[in-house]
Amino acid sequence: MSFRANIKRVVAARFLARAGSEAAFFIGVWGKAAYELQASAAQLALVMLSLSIALIAGAAIGGVLVDRFGPRNVLIYAHIAFVPAALAIVLADSIPALAVLVGIWGFAGAPILTAGASFAPFIATSAEELKRANALIEGAGSAAFVIGPAIGALIATYANVDLVFYIDAGASIAAAIIVWSVSLAPHTRSKRTGGALAEMTQGMRITYSIASVRFYVLIGTAVWLGFGVFGALEPLFFRDVVGTGVETIGWMNSLLGLGFVVGAFVFDRLPTRSVTARGLTVAAGAIGTSAALYVLTPELAVIGTGAFLLGTVAGIFSPLQRTLIHRDTPREYLGRVIGASEVHHRAGELVPLAFAPLLAATFGVQATLIAGGVAIIVIAAAALIPAARIDRGLPPRAVELKSARVGTDEPFSPNP
Repeated sequence: MSFRANIKRVVAARFLARAGSEAAFFIGVWGKAAYELQASAAQLALVMLSLSIALIAGAAIGGVLVDRFGPRNVLIYAHIAFVPAALAIVLADSIPALAVLVGIWGFAGAPILTAGASFAPFIATSAEELKRANALIEGAGSAAFVIGPAIGALIATYANVDLVFYIDAGASIAAAIIVWSVSLAPHTRSKRTGGALAEMTQGMRITYSIASVRFYVLIGTAVWLGFGVFGALEPLFFRDVVGTGVETIGWMNSLLGLGFVVGAFVFDRLPTRSVTARGLTVAAGAIGTSAALYVLTPELAVIGTGAFLLGTVAGIFSPLQRTLIHRDTPREYLGRVIGASEVHHRAGELVPLAFAPLLAATFGVQATLIAGGVAIIVIAAAALIPAARIDRGLPPRAVELKSARVGTDEPFSPNP
């Protein structure tokens, strides 16, 4: 099957799955916690802690599965396993129950993220196709970020919030069917060096052994450290500072998603020479600036502007980081390295949950959120010199890309 045919299917699956999950997260999870169950900052942090830990574990396992069975097989079966996890959240009637069920939801969904993020090199046949595939996949996710929260906002306004979890499950089923039609060359399992835990550890070791990949992952971790503060406090910003309902979270995150679409469009048109460590670092600093603007005042016009700008620079940052990782990672280790990157991503979100509620109680929700954006700016500024050293180093290792024309992937099996 041609690159064009495969990428259309991968993009469609990415859009459906993410649209359902964005509606479920922003309106379902945050809505239940902050508005239906009236969570405090500490209680919301507990829910996000459960989600982050589950995503870390699921991402690490997902990376090993991708290297063993290929992204297509992992994506299909992960989507199927995700359906009951999404439907179960409807049953949550307390913060502890919500925390447990959201953790299961996150664990089931994490391999979907890892497999989706690993797909581009398996369908691309050149460096230019790799860059374009990442831009299109990210663009689909970004478009879903526009549609998903908007659908959730409409549901919150006119129906029961729990409906978003049924939509999430249905979208996952549709995505599995679409991915089933993707055709890849027969997957060759990477060389086994031990059990699953050993392979996960190896993914971390490989990530840290390649200087450029280590930098790309760590600068992304810094960004997510700042965003971790938002995960703990953003719903409370809208509830207690702005004074609006859960539907406003949906509409503002739709503007954020619209910015993602614009950012992915811009990234797809960047010259290849811009795909550098310095470019990634500048994008990280722009994310911090936009995040601070997003929560600078309770005025919806300013919040909306900040959301759009934040989405735009994040829409450039995400595919840029992924392309750099793909470019510099040996293909046989790609799934584990992407899994390690996802672990860092979730760990970055996890750490602020330990202190964000205390900071919010001491300095206020809004001030703590602004500080999260400023922290990203400071870290990005400090990283410019190391980024320049990375760019001046030896040429990066080329990712081996092979044409994918036949659809004879071996059946997925959880057994070695």
